[in-house]
Amino acid sequence: MNDPTTTAVVSPPHGKQFFGHPRGLVTCFMVEFFERFTYYGMRSMLVLFLGAAATAANPGFGVDGAIAGAVYALFTGGAYLLAIPGGWIADRLIGQRKAIFSGGLLIAAGNFILAIPATPTVFYSGVFVMVLGIGLLKPNVSSVVGALYEGQPGARRDAGFSIFYMGINLGATIGPLTASALGEKVNWHLGFLVCGIATLLGTLYFLYTQRYLGDAGRPPTNVTPAERKRTWTMLIGIGVAAAILAVALFAREHPPTEHQLALGLFAVQSTLAVLFFGYVLLSKELDVAAKKKIGVIIVFFFCAILFWGGFEQQGTTFNTFAFDYTDRSFLGGLFADGQHPATWYQSVNPAFIIILAPVFAWFWVWLGMRNMDPSAPTKMGMGLVLLGVGFLVMMLAAQLVVSSGGKVGPTWLVLAYLFHTFGELCLSPVGLSNVTKLAPAKFVSRMMGTWFLGTAMGNTIAGLVGGEFAEAKVDQMPHIFLVMTLIGAGAGVFILVISRGLRGWIGDAK
Repeated sequence: MNDPTTTAVVSPPHGKQFFGHPRGLVTCFMVEFFERFTYYGMRSMLVLFLGAAATAANPGFGVDGAIAGAVYALFTGGAYLLAIPGGWIADRLIGQRKAIFSGGLLIAAGNFILAIPATPTVFYSGVFVMVLGIGLLKPNVSSVVGALYEGQPGARRDAGFSIFYMGINLGATIGPLTASALGEKVNWHLGFLVCGIATLLGTLYFLYTQRYLGDAGRPPTNVTPAERKRTWTMLIGIGVAAAILAVALFAREHPPTEHQLALGLFAVQSTLAVLFFGYVLLSKELDVAAKKKIGVIIVFFFCAILFWGGFEQQGTTFNTFAFDYTDRSFLGGLFADGQHPATWYQSVNPAFIIILAPVFAWFWVWLGMRNMDPSAPTKMGMGLVLLGVGFLVMMLAAQLVVSSGGKVGPTWLVLAYLFHTFGELCLSPVGLSNVTKLAPAKFVSRMMGTWFLGTAMGNTIAGLVGGEFAEAKVDQMPHIFLVMTLIGAGAGVFILVISRGLRGWIGDAK
């Protein structure tokens, strides 16, 4: 996502080590741990809080499922979309360190706003502040980790990123188990407050330990004052234009609804994708072979949209199913209402990632040593098929809910999460790796940004679809999950069928 040629990158002194790795890795690990703790903690509560009755003992806003899903779409889709300009701002203006610190403060401030028992307008302003912060922080922590290993062996770099990603998944596991559960069972605003405190702790830790980063993440030194001034002018102009547009939209007698805004966000994301890929394909600097590789990236891009559109429903559709239709009596004696928190299930996927990622990494290497490693298109197809299998499990669970008139055991949700985790481990690392291998050198950074645009679009779809699910009647659930099964598995089978042709387009970029 970020162009390494525009960032001052100097490895820190190798004497400052942490179990054979740069001491700065711990700094990045901790800030990302707390940021993901907050993101997944807040995300787990969002739809449930918005839908909780205003008169309940633990009140929410009592909105319908469609509105709650649209807000989820705006939050998650907006956060991933703003990661693209967040990386650009760091690369061209302030450096990764200042972007991380500023982003952390904004995320914490956003959660502190959410912790205020106030009107929906105040709450939504907190969500917006969080989106700005995530856009600044999220892409730049990874860039700093990469800078720490500049000039070092690839295996050492891979090991460092593996440790770093462990921090991501540990935070994503613990956030829903603690902050989200506290919000669901005691007070929603208290849960948001804990998320804010967590990010503030991570940001302060980053501030006081950034000396271990050496020169990694400092402001760029190869941007002239004139270029810097032009960039600031353009950034301010974009901000002013956005403010004017917001006033024009919301000062009207009938401002746009949350659902309309979510649809508008998806339209903007789609337009950006079409314009960028059209620009690359029409470039006269690329030959036919390079454009075929771009074509493969476009196919992978659509795979990512479909996959994340289904996978990220764990915060909407699956969350609703856990809350309303899952028997949560296990360990229910620990809670006043006799049920464990529905938000606990949001920890299942990251916990599976921690357990299974090393197994998958070993398995691909084992297959590769025997010349049996599946091609990238095959792995993408497998990921989508496994996504469909997860929804098939949920279809069977929904049929059981309809036939019994009651709730189903937690095993159904856990099994669906397991298949989706298998799919994620087939698709996500492969997509990231192949974008860097297939993209022409001139477009690598922008292609990485576009890959995350696919993630943003998938999250937006997940919110919109999850809102429709929340509004559906019980007897409609099996059909909804069947449609999701057919879309996921059908797309996966299609990719598997055309995988031989895609391998020909990939050429020598193995």
